[in-house]
Amino acid sequence: MRVLVACEESQAVCIAFREGGHQAFSCDLLPCSGGHPEWHIQGDAIEQCYLGTWDLIIGHPPCTYLTNAGIGYFNIEKWGDKAKERRRLRDEALEFFIKMYNSPVKKLCLENPVGWVNSQFRKPNQTIQPHYFGDHHLKRTCLWLRGLPRLNGTHAAALDKHHLKPEPRSVNVRKPSKYYHGGEAKKRYFSDYTGPGGAKTGKERSKTFPGIARAMAEQWGR
Repeated sequence: MRVLVACEESQAVCIAFREGGHQAFSCDLLPCSGGHPEWHIQGDAIEQCYLGTWDLIIGHPPCTYLTNAGIGYFNIEKWGDKAKERRRLRDEALEFFIKMYNSPVKKLCLENPVGWVNSQFRKPNQTIQPHYFGDHHLKRTCLWLRGLPRLNGTHAAALDKHHLKPEPRSVNVRKPSKYYHGGEAKKRYFSDYTGPGGAKTGKERSKTFPGIARAMAEQWGR
């Protein structure tokens, strides 16, 4: 298949599909950090999405202004003009998301955290966690799908019914324990993945976990 991974500089999903024998390309305004510039299109992702030449598009629209994290900064009474500007950027981000969703392709997946898209566009088809696919971390991720089945969990481990949500239904993996540091009860779910101190930037936090990338390539690349 010809696969476009839009708004991806890490090339995690692109490489997973390449390993499966597909003609996959990442696309982002930034240069790639995955080590394969020959598989990277540095440019406008929306422009690429609308070429009409792709069999599958997996998109990671920027979520800075769409996520519920930091939602308090949209309070105009408290933050004034700064909140107004954030609301304008949020509207632009949602427009970008919807435009990518409407790309002329039969098979499409867009991912984003829980946030503005859920209430202003539509509910996602599926919500997943990295530990469903073997990465020992928590990062709730929503998937909006078209022409694709929901991802099945791939990591076999002891089932903990008290912590594990039944989506995907085939999953049987324990919920990872919380990480603590500095003597404070502060969650640090990304520490092992991004190095000591966890993910410090949006660029680091946006990287796709390896297990999810493999599952996408194995299950959607058939």
